[in-house]
Amino acid sequence: MWKLLTDSSADMPKSFYEENDIGVINLSCLIDGEVIWGKDKDLPASEFYAMMRNGAKPTTSQVNPEEAKAFFESYIDEYKEILYIGFTSGLSGTVNSGRIAAEEVMDEHPDVKIVVVDTLCAAMGQGLLLYYCNRMWKEGKSMREVADFAESNKMNVVHLFTVDNLFDLWRGGRVSKTSAFIGTLAAIKPLLHVNYEGKLVSVDKVRGRKKALSGLCDMMEEKMGSKKDMNKEMIMINHGDCIEDAQLLADMIKERFGFENFMINNLSPVIGSHTGPSLIALFFMGDIR
Repeated sequence: MWKLLTDSSADMPKSFYEENDIGVINLSCLIDGEVIWGKDKDLPASEFYAMMRNGAKPTTSQVNPEEAKAFFESYIDEYKEILYIGFTSGLSGTVNSGRIAAEEVMDEHPDVKIVVVDTLCAAMGQGLLLYYCNRMWKEGKSMREVADFAESNKMNVVHLFTVDNLFDLWRGGRVSKTSAFIGTLAAIKPLLHVNYEGKLVSVDKVRGRKKALSGLCDMMEEKMGSKKDMNKEMIMINHGDCIEDAQLLADMIKERFGFENFMINNLSPVIGSHTGPSLIALFFMGDIR
């Protein structure tokens, strides 16, 4: 049997990793140079986002090659085949650290095979791809079959985002302070997505939070195409610290498309450091990103 691994930027519930025996390596979040979330450190999402609302300025740290090598080596006594589903290279160097580490481990242990997939996905977009890979693992598919599936389908994972507070994006370096100020006065809510390079880009803007959530539904209808049956199985939603809005979006999607199965989870501090507590993110399978 082979081993399925990922990193914490998949932002899935801890219970998902534990129930499915998926190994996870953590990126880190720091405040004033001290790690508050990451390896051996945890912080409830509500506390983290409260700190942000009170003016904390978190920074983040990717996984380095040495950490990735130790992570892989912790599994090779039991597993000779490993598949690592990694955070987009468009936002982090973590997956490249994984590639470097995998080559070193395989050079030193010729009987080990490690495949690293740059998902070009983020948050529960990465998590959604991981979800399907895990299902295939449970079905007894080979590592090669699952890796090929991940590579063939990663560009079909659609990521749609909005924030209620433009200053969240300003703090994360995504917009200028002037744009955040003017947009806030005008009640502008941006609609963003992750493009084919795995980078977060703005695609539209509307006035008001409810219109923004409705706009995500409109974009879902536009992009979903032939993948509607696939989406009957699972839709994923991340939020910073605004569960009511996340549930409202799920209700909108259920009413419009009839989908019943949702996984909703907080955005972890690593990505949340750049997007803030008001973020809502929607992930599903589509014909186009």
